[in-house]
Amino acid sequence: MSASNTAPEVRNLKQMLQYQEKSVVSRMLVKNAAGNVTLFAFEGGEGLSEHTAPYDALIIGVEGRAEVTVGGVTHTVGEADSLLMPAHVPHAVHPAGNFKMLLVMIRGDAA
Repeated sequence: MSASNTAPEVRNLKQMLQYQEKSVVSRMLVKNAAGNVTLFAFEGGEGLSEHTAPYDALIIGVEGRAEVTVGGVTHTVGEADSLLMPAHVPHAVHPAGNFKMLLVMIRGDAA
């Protein structure tokens, strides 16, 4: 999916993805050689366990609040907050109730 394949349209991130019981749901908004942009909705009690990614990633809070651990340091991310997670650094997402976030992955090797 590429931004150039769709007509420009204003969309509300809070309304683009709904929570599902005991689930983490996602919707890819943009994907190309430079990276991707994905919207996530975490139903209360769900999260992402510690993992690493090969590229820098930027979290942007859309709704709710979460504790995001990056390299062993915990940060609170709420609506309109952002947090950069460097490549290869362990990170985890632990929402405090329902939480929506935008994840922007930047591929350092894009030509």
